Amino acid sequence: MSAPLAERIRPTTLEDYLSQQHLVGPKGALTTQLESGILPSLILWGPPGTGKTTLANIIANRSDRPFFMLSAVDSGVAAVREVIEKAKKTDTLFSTKNPILFIDEIHRFSKSQQDSLLGAVEKGLITLIGATTENPSFEVIPALLSRCQVYVLNAFSKKDLEDLLARAIKEDKILSKKQIKLTETEALIRLSGGDARKLLNILELIVLSEKSDTVIITNEMVLQKVQKNTVLYDKTGEQHYDIISAFIKSIRGSDPNAAVYWLARMIEGGEDIKFIARRLVILASEDIGNANPTALVLANSTFQAVSTIGFPEARIILSQCTIYLATSHKSNASYAAINEAQRLVKQTGDLSVPLSIRNAPTKLMKELGYGKNYEYAHNYEGNFAPHEFLPEDIVGTTFYKPGNNPKENNLKNYLKSLWKNKYDF
Repeated sequence: MSAPLAERIRPTTLEDYLSQQHLVGPKGALTTQLESGILPSLILWGPPGTGKTTLANIIANRSDRPFFMLSAVDSGVAAVREVIEKAKKTDTLFSTKNPILFIDEIHRFSKSQQDSLLGAVEKGLITLIGATTENPSFEVIPALLSRCQVYVLNAFSKKDLEDLLARAIKEDKILSKKQIKLTETEALIRLSGGDARKLLNILELIVLSEKSDTVIITNEMVLQKVQKNTVLYDKTGEQHYDIISAFIKSIRGSDPNAAVYWLARMIEGGEDIKFIARRLVILASEDIGNANPTALVLANSTFQAVSTIGFPEARIILSQCTIYLATSHKSNASYAAINEAQRLVKQTGDLSVPLSIRNAPTKLMKELGYGKNYEYAHNYEGNFAPHEFLPEDIVGTTFYKPGNNPKENNLKNYLKSLWKNKYDF
């Protein structure tokens, strides 16, 4: 039985590798590393079907190193240790080129599994290449992440995918024997969700389903032959971004019914529950903030809970949090405040810290006026003294403007009572 089309035309050299020129082009980061002969451990982060496994194989071939491969889906600590032991033995034969251990879907490894890699990576027994579709900042333990370079693979452009289709039709040993005319590509690309592997699978399915050696591919033909219900929700394609957008905007718009509907769409589509929970944490601060500080506490608890519980019960926790956030008072005042503060910092640069609020741990600093005239708030009635804390150049600037909701209206009145004429809300 022949291998799938995606495997048959898998590139074996950087020259044949599609896209990712920022990594593998003439001046790409990985190209430079390979030319120098010094290859660090690295994490390849990008959407499914963008060539992470292919790139790992090419790196191994190009650097002439022994290559070991594990999938985090079906490998445990024992498998990792076994490969490391093999790598040690191999390393005695290739002393100047330590072996490469490629771990696909490394984000699926538990903390203990990732811990088992640390020693070998740190001692240089192996060069680790991990592939992940998830943000490594969240999914890879800090100790391991700090020992790796992270390279981001971009989603394929429409032109990249069209070039891939043309290459498959021209170069594949099976498809090249047929007379294939690709008149339209929109349906193929949309149904693939930008995943090159899925794109090639669909192409092969369509071509091999035709008895004739002449195959004319149109959008209508593709939609007729491909089971639509398998692509109702693509976790990495346009639907992924559209539905999470609809979910967030429904909560922001205080519509719990729509929010729960879009949550159900993501759950039924197999979306990563931690991705959903992370977005709820962000929303709790960005769109609710001090209008209801408990929202952030609940959202963070939701993230911790679903990470521990998993499906199917996690859906209940996500639903509770979603409804709570959707029905909460809203305010983006904290979000707007940090945006405005960062904008001003970029505009004004490193303004001097007022002398009165500088740290004065030494005698010299005190003599220079550091900390002089600082008013310690707790020495005053109401634990407040009207001191000036901003740099002189931006005195009087207001970043935080409380929203119009019960909680922040109280904050607004409190600030006015303290600062008298300073705040004009």
